[in-house]
Amino acid sequence: MNKTRPVNLDLRTIKQPLPAISSILHRITGVILFVGVAFMLFAFDLSLESQQGFDAVADMFQNSFFAKLIAWGLVSALLYHLFAGVKHLVMDCGYCEELESGRLAAKVTLGAGVAAVVLSGVWIW
Repeated sequence: MNKTRPVNLDLRTIKQPLPAISSILHRITGVILFVGVAFMLFAFDLSLESQQGFDAVADMFQNSFFAKLIAWGLVSALLYHLFAGVKHLVMDCGYCEELESGRLAAKVTLGAGVAAVVLSGVWIW
């Protein structure tokens, strides 16, 4: 029996290529957005109940560190998910499927995502 199969399947030690990291982050941000919808729907419902509810939500987003952190996380996840989704749509059209262009597209996606996270942090804080 030929035992040339890899035996180390510890995911922490396997070096993932950049396009794989970009794709995994796209999935993670999708899950974050799915879970974050509950927080945003709660705030939306509370703000539509009455003037006092709207004032409470406005005060929460202006004064609560935790609320700002959640909002920043959701906006950041949304922006990265948007950029990665556009990259996937471009790839579905047949572009950037080669190794080098795929790496370049992943670098552009990650760079745009980092810039969007920083800009959204400046906007929210």
